[in-house]
Amino acid sequence: MNIQEPKLSTIKKLNWSLIITIVTLLIIGLINLHSISHRADSTTTHLFYLQLIWIFLGMSVFLLISFINYHIFIRIAYILYGLNLTFLILVSFFGNVLSGSRRWLDLGLFNYQPSETFKIILIFILARILSTKRSWRAMTLTELIKPLCFILIPVLLIISQPDLGTALMILIITSSIIIFAKVHKNILLYFIFFILSISPIAWHFVLKDYQKNRILTFISPGRDPRGTGYNTIQSKIAIGSGQFLGKGFQKGTQSQLEFLPERHTDFIFSVLSEEHGFVGSIVTILLFLFLIIIGFHTAFQSKDKVGVFLCVGMSFYMFWHMFINIGMTMGVLPVVGIPLPLLSYGGSSLLTTMTALGVISSVSYRRYLF
Repeated sequence: MNIQEPKLSTIKKLNWSLIITIVTLLIIGLINLHSISHRADSTTTHLFYLQLIWIFLGMSVFLLISFINYHIFIRIAYILYGLNLTFLILVSFFGNVLSGSRRWLDLGLFNYQPSETFKIILIFILARILSTKRSWRAMTLTELIKPLCFILIPVLLIISQPDLGTALMILIITSSIIIFAKVHKNILLYFIFFILSISPIAWHFVLKDYQKNRILTFISPGRDPRGTGYNTIQSKIAIGSGQFLGKGFQKGTQSQLEFLPERHTDFIFSVLSEEHGFVGSIVTILLFLFLIIIGFHTAFQSKDKVGVFLCVGMSFYMFWHMFINIGMTMGVLPVVGIPLPLLSYGGSSLLTTMTALGVISSVSYRRYLF
């Protein structure tokens, strides 16, 4: 691999605005994790120290990828796709079952979730395919067949796990990239009509009962306050009770007394809002938006189309994860189990996010080299 020696001159070429923003968000995540895990009788006591290890590994991955020529990932995109598809198939037979879903492979030291890394690999695939377009003209239906096939195969496997949230996230991210690359308006209209047409079929024959309940609960959380609506109700109580300045570090009643479910992963933003209030929430959201702006700015600075599509894809990855997670905790979107990048606990999620940000850093670094 073509890895540049990290001398002082090369270190100066790194995008330090990107790095500082990432580190700031990681620190915010650690503060939240420490808050909910400081009590000796807490069920999440060990997670803070495990997250420190994941952050060390994640930053190592970020720096390594920053110094690697991003074109290497494009050259091996099909190989990565094949390997990840193999892992995804293995999950169907040998994966660990948790909460009724089979999503993880036990690799001894940690559980690996292939559907998470597929988000990044599909961005590599799309960047490789879409960068071969000779111009920025709108794509025809024939030109869309190849990228759609690459997308739909893993999506169908992920839905069968079942993991509808991750499957929808992949479709949203990849669709955003394809729309950015331009498609004919008629194709978009046909696609919308197709989705609306198959929705009744999907409701009756595809969605599981718990998935239907999540959608119904999103429409009316009070229909099952102790069951499917419990998570949303507790999250909204936590966010609302934080008011303007918050209750203070380690003083959030919903999180500290463990009324708030999955407070270390899906609902970490609720912990932040309860303890640090509107001010802390807005600062965090602005940091995310600044991170995404850096990604798009890097895309427009890129010297080639590959770099443009990679940065745009990784920026959409960050945006949609942030948007859906925060919307989910506030009750304006259904609960679909999407983590908040850099803040939520989890090895697969953090390493995937740091890989995405490392690719943006690699493109940014190489604007000085071409």
